[in-house]
Amino acid sequence: MGAIEHYRRELYRIAWRMQYREKRDRKREVSMECSPDLFQPSFAEESDNKVMLQSYINKLVCEASKKVIYEIYINDKTEAQVARELKITQQAVNKWKKKALRELCQMMSL
Repeated sequence: MGAIEHYRRELYRIAWRMQYREKRDRKREVSMECSPDLFQPSFAEESDNKVMLQSYINKLVCEASKKVIYEIYINDKTEAQVARELKITQQAVNKWKKKALRELCQMMSL
Protein backbone atom coordinates (compact mmCIF):
# COMPACT_ATOMS: atom_id res chain seq x y z
CA MET A 1 0.00 0.00 0.00
CA GLY A 2 1.44 3.32 -1.04
CA ALA A 3 1.59 6.52 0.94
CA ILE A 4 -1.20 8.08 -1.12
CA GLU A 5 -3.52 5.16 -0.41
CA HIS A 6 -2.66 5.32 3.31
CA TYR A 7 -3.47 9.03 3.57
CA ARG A 8 -6.64 8.59 1.52
CA ARG A 9 -7.87 5.95 3.97
CA GLU A 10 -6.95 8.10 6.97
CA LEU A 11 -8.85 11.06 5.53
CA TYR A 12 -11.81 8.80 4.84
CA ARG A 13 -11.81 7.60 8.49
CA ILE A 14 -11.56 11.14 9.82
CA ALA A 15 -14.40 12.34 7.60
CA TRP A 16 -16.54 9.36 8.63
CA ARG A 17 -15.97 10.12 12.34
CA MET A 18 -16.86 13.78 11.81
CA GLN A 19 -20.09 12.85 9.99
CA TYR A 20 -20.98 10.34 12.70
CA ARG A 21 -20.45 12.87 15.50
CA GLU A 22 -22.47 15.50 13.64
CA LYS A 23 -25.33 13.06 13.09
CA ARG A 24 -25.24 11.95 16.73
CA ASP A 25 -25.22 15.54 18.01
CA ARG A 26 -28.04 16.54 15.67
CA LYS A 27 -30.21 13.74 17.11
CA ARG A 28 -29.65 15.04 20.65
CA GLU A 29 -30.55 18.64 19.82
CA VAL A 30 -34.07 19.94 20.24
CA SER A 31 -35.69 21.67 17.30
CA MET A 32 -36.33 25.34 18.10
CA GLU A 33 -38.75 25.92 15.22
CA CYS A 34 -41.63 26.55 17.61
CA SER A 35 -42.36 29.89 19.22
CA PRO A 36 -39.38 31.28 21.19
CA ASP A 37 -41.79 32.60 23.84
CA LEU A 38 -42.80 29.04 24.66
CA PHE A 39 -39.70 28.47 26.78
CA GLN A 40 -39.51 31.94 28.34
CA PRO A 41 -40.77 31.96 31.94
CA SER A 42 -42.92 34.87 33.00
CA PHE A 43 -41.50 37.53 35.30
CA ALA A 44 -43.50 36.12 38.24
CA GLU A 45 -42.27 32.57 37.64
CA GLU A 46 -38.70 33.74 37.29
CA SER A 47 -38.94 35.80 40.50
CA ASP A 48 -40.49 32.90 42.41
CA ASN A 49 -37.75 30.59 41.20
CA LYS A 50 -35.03 33.01 42.32
CA VAL A 51 -36.63 33.44 45.77
CA MET A 52 -36.87 29.68 46.20
CA LEU A 53 -33.30 29.25 45.01
CA GLN A 54 -32.09 31.89 47.47
CA SER A 55 -33.72 30.02 50.36
CA TYR A 56 -31.93 26.82 49.30
CA ILE A 57 -28.65 28.69 48.83
CA ASN A 58 -28.87 30.00 52.39
CA LYS A 59 -29.09 26.39 53.63
CA LEU A 60 -25.71 25.52 52.07
CA VAL A 61 -22.99 24.84 54.63
CA CYS A 62 -19.97 26.30 52.85
CA GLU A 63 -19.73 30.05 52.30
CA ALA A 64 -17.71 29.62 49.09
CA SER A 65 -20.45 27.42 47.63
CA LYS A 66 -23.07 30.00 48.58
CA LYS A 67 -21.11 32.79 46.92
CA VAL A 68 -20.45 30.84 43.71
CA ILE A 69 -24.05 29.68 43.26
CA TYR A 70 -25.46 33.09 44.18
CA GLU A 71 -23.24 34.93 41.71
CA ILE A 72 -23.78 32.47 38.86
CA TYR A 73 -27.50 31.81 39.17
CA ILE A 74 -28.90 34.91 40.88
CA ASN A 75 -26.61 37.62 39.49
CA ASP A 76 -26.20 35.86 36.10
CA LYS A 77 -22.40 36.05 36.09
CA THR A 78 -20.10 33.69 34.25
CA GLU A 79 -17.70 31.32 35.97
CA ALA A 80 -14.81 33.44 34.69
CA GLN A 81 -16.26 36.60 36.25
CA VAL A 82 -16.79 34.85 39.59
CA ALA A 83 -13.26 33.45 39.44
CA ARG A 84 -11.83 36.94 38.94
CA GLU A 85 -13.85 38.30 41.88
CA LEU A 86 -12.83 35.48 44.22
CA LYS A 87 -9.26 35.41 42.87
CA ILE A 88 -9.36 31.70 42.13
CA THR A 89 -9.26 29.71 38.91
CA GLN A 90 -12.30 29.06 36.76
CA GLN A 91 -11.80 25.33 37.31
CA ALA A 92 -12.06 25.90 41.08
CA VAL A 93 -15.29 27.84 40.57
CA ASN A 94 -16.60 24.97 38.46
CA LYS A 95 -15.74 22.46 41.20
CA TRP A 96 -17.44 24.58 43.88
CA LYS A 97 -20.48 24.93 41.63
CA LYS A 98 -20.72 21.18 41.02
CA LYS A 99 -20.32 20.43 44.72
CA ALA A 100 -22.98 22.97 45.66
CA LEU A 101 -25.38 21.73 42.98
CA ARG A 102 -25.02 18.17 44.27
CA GLU A 103 -25.75 19.40 47.78
CA LEU A 104 -28.77 21.41 46.58
CA CYS A 105 -30.06 18.41 44.67
CA GLN A 106 -29.86 16.28 47.81
CA MET A 107 -31.70 18.96 49.81
CA MET A 108 -34.49 19.16 47.22
CA SER A 109 -34.93 15.40 47.06
CA LEU A 110 -35.55 15.09 50.81
